[in-house]
Amino acid sequence: MKELYSIFHQEYIIMAEYRMLQTENLEGIYVIPSYENSFLWYGVIFVRTGIYTEGVFRFTLSLPEKFPDDKVPSITFTSQLYHPAVDANSGQLNLNEVFSQWDKKQNHIWQILKYLLWIFNNINIKAPANNEASLMFKTNKKAFIEKVKECVTLSHEHMYDAPLTEDKHYITFQPYDPKIHDVAKNKMLKQKENDENSHGISWVQTGSYQSFSKEHTSQ
Repeated sequence: MKELYSIFHQEYIIMAEYRMLQTENLEGIYVIPSYENSFLWYGVIFVRTGIYTEGVFRFTLSLPEKFPDDKVPSITFTSQLYHPAVDANSGQLNLNEVFSQWDKKQNHIWQILKYLLWIFNNINIKAPANNEASLMFKTNKKAFIEKVKECVTLSHEHMYDAPLTEDKHYITFQPYDPKIHDVAKNKMLKQKENDENSHGISWVQTGSYQSFSKEHTSQ
């Protein structure tokens, strides 16, 4: 009975973490727990500023078995990303610089995602996971930017790839089809502006990889 309670309590904590991050300003980041495994979250970031602008990078967020009484959760990019903070072989984001250990009273998953957002505008990492990228950024910024552009272009080329898993919550994209997507877009725009249950509505603009939201359309 005690073990069963512990499992339910842990699931409650994980879902509470997910609801908490929905209230944060995580611009351009979309994340959802796996349908089959709440310890695995699927994510995509639409980069809107800096030299990685218009990049669309997929990642997974993995929670340790004993979360939150365990080591720091990990983020791994499944899209190719050339960045000093990201291991070139594994795609794992180095979190040691900001999360040397996990304190469940002070640390939350949204803080990790805030850091993920931060790295795209702050390239000069003190303890890089990719030394080659770090050195190139410091000594040959032009070549570094070319590498970044290659990653951005590659992210576009793989935008509509088939899912890597059959998980129902894996985030997928389809080319814009007015017959399908205009109907959904118009329906979302008609929702009440003061809908307290809404955490934001967004899609990708026609002919672009720049996501925009209901709020942007009213400006």
